[in-house]
Amino acid sequence: MAAHPLIIVESPTKEHTIKRFLGSNYSVKASGGHLRDLPKSRMGVDVEQDFEPEYISIRGRGDTIKALKNEAKKASKVYLATDPDREGEAIAWHLAALLKDVNDKLYRISFNEITKEAVKAALANPRSIDMELVDAQQARRVLDRVAGYSVSPLLWKKIKRGLSAGRVQSSTLNMVVTRDKEIDAFDPEEYWTLEAVLQVEGRKTPLVLQYDNKPKALKTQAETEGLIASLEGETFVITSLTSTPKKVKAPNPFTTSTLQQEASRILNFSPSKTMRVAQSLYEGVKLAEGTVGLITYLRTDSTRISAEADAAARQYLEAQYGAAYLGKGAGASKKPGRIQDAHEAIRPTSIERTPEALKNQLGRDELRLYQLIWNRFAASRMADYEYESVHLSVKAGEALFKATAQNPGFQGYRLLYNHEDKQKADKNLEGISKDSKLQNPRFESEQHFTQPPAHYTEASLVQSMEAAGIGRPSTYAPTLATLMERHYVGKKGRNIIATDLGRAVDEMVVKTVPMLADKGFTAEMESRLDKVAEGEEEWKELLRSFYPPFKEKLDVAMEEMERVQVKDEESDEVCELCGRRMVIKYGRHGKFLACPGFPECKNTKPYLEVADVPCPQCGNRLILRRTAKGRRFFACENKDCGFMSWNKPKGES
Repeated sequence: MAAHPLIIVESPTKEHTIKRFLGSNYSVKASGGHLRDLPKSRMGVDVEQDFEPEYISIRGRGDTIKALKNEAKKASKVYLATDPDREGEAIAWHLAALLKDVNDKLYRISFNEITKEAVKAALANPRSIDMELVDAQQARRVLDRVAGYSVSPLLWKKIKRGLSAGRVQSSTLNMVVTRDKEIDAFDPEEYWTLEAVLQVEGRKTPLVLQYDNKPKALKTQAETEGLIASLEGETFVITSLTSTPKKVKAPNPFTTSTLQQEASRILNFSPSKTMRVAQSLYEGVKLAEGTVGLITYLRTDSTRISAEADAAARQYLEAQYGAAYLGKGAGASKKPGRIQDAHEAIRPTSIERTPEALKNQLGRDELRLYQLIWNRFAASRMADYEYESVHLSVKAGEALFKATAQNPGFQGYRLLYNHEDKQKADKNLEGISKDSKLQNPRFESEQHFTQPPAHYTEASLVQSMEAAGIGRPSTYAPTLATLMERHYVGKKGRNIIATDLGRAVDEMVVKTVPMLADKGFTAEMESRLDKVAEGEEEWKELLRSFYPPFKEKLDVAMEEMERVQVKDEESDEVCELCGRRMVIKYGRHGKFLACPGFPECKNTKPYLEVADVPCPQCGNRLILRRTAKGRRFFACENKDCGFMSWNKPKGES
């Protein structure tokens, strides 16, 4: 029996999807991700020997390594088909190191989408492993390991054990802490707004005008009342009325960052949930036609679309909506200097697979995210949205009043993607001309106070990380998840707020190794990592320039810095053994309640997060719990009731 080629992918889902495409002529196996890495128990980087990394087989992966070696030994050749990014390139390199002794016919293939055509095209064009991409991933891994494993002992000694710091993690935490401090220090200022409501000759509905604060701001009630008094008997005269045609360009298709932002804003998905659901759509979903990859690769900085996908989308849209709805260009060009831009934007693998056609074959979350991706891609190929921007200026004495309105015109891409502005058409200026007579003014004033900057949400934090150049598509969601898991930040509603522990860690990092908290430094390192990937810088040179000044500051801090005390958060629960208010502690499995009288009183209790709605079945408290994998669900505290739900009940019939 002739030996078959072996294809090694990362996940079992991909394995099943590709097997269906290729049949029995190929053997397909999954590695389950990384098989070699730096050891967990120590730094694993020899800083004295030019930052040489020590790679070992990951504990628990021995059976997988043995099975892959047996398959490789029998195979005619081995194709390493890991993800098409730096991480995937590094996994392929580690696989090659493990398998080269049993089969030296090793080839690298990659594809941006898991479709039959893409996989066959990749097999027809194998290549060698791109060591520049591997070195960029090695540089990131070693840099983050050296930074994290060097700073963590300082945090353990000066704050408490179990803490960690990292390059992207610390600068992101500093952004949150800085924003929170700005909000804390904000001093609101009073101001007033004034509306003039007038009757228009020949029109039933009144005209509402806003006082133009630019010439003279209204800061107090007295100033506002003085202005109203001065307008007594004044004639309101229209000084200008303009109507200007405007266009809103069709949005670009999704990148990783914009997908996470829009999924958070529209679907209320966390970045980690967005990536989890998108990963399943990319790797393959069971449909009536078989297992199919529904979207292209999900980690990308690019808004570029292939010529084939662009042509297919235009053909489909013209047939559905007519030529008038087609956009003129072929979409946005790629960003320079980002290696992930070797990929396309995130798009459906086939425009013909509409969300409507798949609504009975996908889970709820998969369908909602797929619909968002499909609609955004289709909209990116469509014509601009057009409207009339109307501006009215009215003078009364020395005061100027204004009104603006948008009159919708050609809908263009908004037929499919209308999430930017859900307001209805403004009818305030309908039926107004320059000769209109304005009569019987009535004034409405309102007190306001200036507002502080908004707290970060997950969407706005990802947007700010991207704008600052911190991290890359693959790191946004894991960074936020790490900050949550370490309890450096928490969520109140949709807002992300630094905890006392997070502030203490940030303060320590800023005082000792400020480069880790510095957005500019982190962005510069990301730029240098890109240069490594492009072959413009040697990866160890990056470490050589980073480590000496970093180590010097760390050594001084270890000797001279004082210990920081972080108070535990008090709960409403009272210790039944000694009467003290119990405090919230963090353990391996999350929050728990402990008596602050330890070691005299060692009482502990589970920490229950109670929902603000009762159980819909029995009326008892509804408790927020988590599965072993961290997924949230709601369960009644009364075990006899048995109510459970992934989604929070609304509290009403």
